[in-house]
Amino acid sequence: MTKDWKFSHSRAAEATWTLGLREIFEYRDLGVKDATNGDYVAHMIRANGKTNPDDVQEWHVHHCDFQVVLVINGWAEFEYEGEGIHRIEKGDFINQRPGIRHREIACSKDFEVLEIVSPANFKTEIIDAS
Repeated sequence: MTKDWKFSHSRAAEATWTLGLREIFEYRDLGVKDATNGDYVAHMIRANGKTNPDDVQEWHVHHCDFQVVLVINGWAEFEYEGEGIHRIEKGDFINQRPGIRHREIACSKDFEVLEIVSPANFKTEIIDAS
């Protein structure tokens, strides 16, 4: 698997921020998806000032094998099924186990994270709150 991976270097000075899963965030692809042939994706996610609600604030699940989040700036509150409400703040790290149902409750205007997920083309499914 890894023998086909390539070296990558994402320069902050050349960063491009784009739309992604959520309208209230901007996403910066760090080149890992292409370098690992889609085995992983690594991206920075930051709040963009929009506050409109979206589906991901409802209960949902990501269909993936691996997901970690490192908070770079700000804070957010998430509720995880069986784990309760967690406030994540600058410097905090989450290993979000595969298939855990969760929802975002709130986030700060300066919220920014590094997220790494496998596979790169994971699906997000909105689910019932039960």
